[in-house]
Parts: sequence; structure tokens; C-alpha cells
Amino acid sequence: MNTPAQPLVPSVASPLVRAHDLAKTFDVSAPWLNRVIERKPRALLHAVDGVGFEIARGQTLALVGESGCGKSTVARLLVGLYAPTRGGFTFDGQDAHAAFQGKEARALRRRIQMIFQDPYASLNPRWRVADIVGEPLREHGLVTGKAALEARVDELLTCVGLSPQDMAKYPHQFSGGQRQRISIARALATAPEFLVCDEPTSALDVSVQAQVLNLMKDLQRKQGLTYLFISHNLAVVRHVSDHVGVMYLGRLVELADKRTLFSQPRHPYTRMLLDAIPKMHDTGRARTPVQGEVPNPLDPPPGCAFNPRCPHANARCRAERPALHDAGTGTRVACHAVQEGRL
Repeated sequence: MNTPAQPLVPSVASPLVRAHDLAKTFDVSAPWLNRVIERKPRALLHAVDGVGFEIARGQTLALVGESGCGKSTVARLLVGLYAPTRGGFTFDGQDAHAAFQGKEARALRRRIQMIFQDPYASLNPRWRVADIVGEPLREHGLVTGKAALEARVDELLTCVGLSPQDMAKYPHQFSGGQRQRISIARALATAPEFLVCDEPTSALDVSVQAQVLNLMKDLQRKQGLTYLFISHNLAVVRHVSDHVGVMYLGRLVELADKRTLFSQPRHPYTRMLLDAIPKMHDTGRARTPVQGEVPNPLDPPPGCAFNPRCPHANARCRAERPALHDAGTGTRVACHAVQEGRL
């Protein structure tokens, strides 16, 4: 039985974003006739399974993990591109998924925006920058008149370090980093409070990544933005986040504040990810010997999904799926070995 994940960051004030037992299942079955002929059952992919967290206003929660662990699905659930199979999330005390289906959808979408991963695919190549950045302003009726629209687009481009003269250009005339700045300007057009960033720098060169990340940090500081930052790069996460959630096969396995997670990782999978980060100097911490590959998400192993790769797995790990529990120092971990004191 699935145990709903508990919130990560308790605070006196209500968090801006709160996900509770969030789940999304995709039916990836073959066509009905094929299944009948081949006598195969339906195939269900549990992309996200019981994820829960909180994000305080003005802070950043990063979700990390290997490709296919469900990070991007969480991002799309939070902006209403997917409807949850189970659970949901509240935004500023409001049931967000109910709002996305009702009359309040437009108002909510103004407050929640998304920055996509690929700056080469997320911008319409046939539109000028003025049209790309100005589209949210027109759709939400935030400005009236051509002069006011141009003035606001000018302001947004300047805000992200581009020139007002760039309004007349097309996306192909920009580098990858500049295109991502255009995407950020478009996301900021509605003056949102919450930005979902789905690996916004993964397609960029390292030096350009640093520029975009610093820009996002500056915008957060100036405008009080709240971020959910999706990444597989822990070095990037360390730079931008306040709290970190580690995902594996659709579930959260560790939740902690950034400082604690990087200095005292508890889950074996988190330790494996940290060991993969290149280091200038050896820290002296023993490396965790983890073997194997990510299991097939259509046929995950019983018990803890990480048990085939974990050097600390025992019979309980192979039979019983662990739930997130308090491991001290503000950390929540889904690991029997940690709970039993074996790790």
C-alpha cells in the first residue's frame, strides 16, 4: 500500500506550494487487438508515485535524479499540463488542479509559469521575439495598445540582459543561452509568483549555464520568485537550491535542506549521485560501491526499487517498500537500512 509522502519543510507560514501524494500513471499498453492476439496484459507506467513536498515563498526546491525518474512529469503536473492520477497540490492554499479545470484557470496560469528544457524547441521559429514575449501579455490582457506592449516587452528583455533591438529578430539569430533568456522573459511576462524550471540549463555550455543560473538567482532575489528546479546535475543544484528532493523510479527517496544533503547524505542512491560529482580534492569519505542500472520502470523490483543496486539491501528491502521517515537533522529518507541503523 502506498504511504503518502509527508511535507518536507514545515514552517510557521503556510507554504506557497504543497504537493501531497502526487501520482501519475500512463497507460503504455499495446493496442487492444495486439494484446488479445499476444495474450498480454495492459502495461501501466507509474511515472510519479506518491510524491509530496512543500516550497516556502521565495525559496527553491530542486528535484534531482537520473533520466526517467519522474522529475519532468512532476513539473508538468504542477503547471497543469498533466492531471494527476492520485493526490494533487495546493498553490497559496488553493486546490490548483481543481482550479486548472475551472473558471480560475486563467488567473492561476498567470501566477504559475514554466521554463522548458530545450531553448531550441520551446520557441516558435516563425515568430519574432516581440511576438514570443508579448504573447502572454496579449492572452491575459495585461497591456492595451501597441505602444504599451512594446514598452513592456522592452522592459522584460532588458530584465534578462537582452537588448530592446532584439525584439525584431527571430530565434535562429540567437545563441542557446540567449534563447533561454528569451524563454525566461516570456515566463516573467505575467509577473508570476512560481516558476517551474525543467532542466533550463542542461542544453547549454557550462559557461553559459553559469550566466543563466546567476540571472535566475538575481531575478529570484529582486522579484521574490519561488522555484521548483528540475535537474540531474547536482553541481547546478548546489548553486541554486535551498532544499533538495532526490527521486528514483517515480518516488522521493530523500528530502533535505541543501547544506545537510551535501554534507550528510543518508540514502545510498543520494551517496551514489554525490560520488559521481568530479572533485578537485578527495574528501576522504568512503565511496559507496553501487552496481547495476536503473530497473525497467514498467516492471520495477518488489520492495525498495533501489534494492538491486544497493550494497546494504537485505530481505526486508527486497520485500517491503520503505516510506519516507524522519532521519534527523531535518532529513526525510525512504530507506530501511537508515531506519534500522545499518547505514
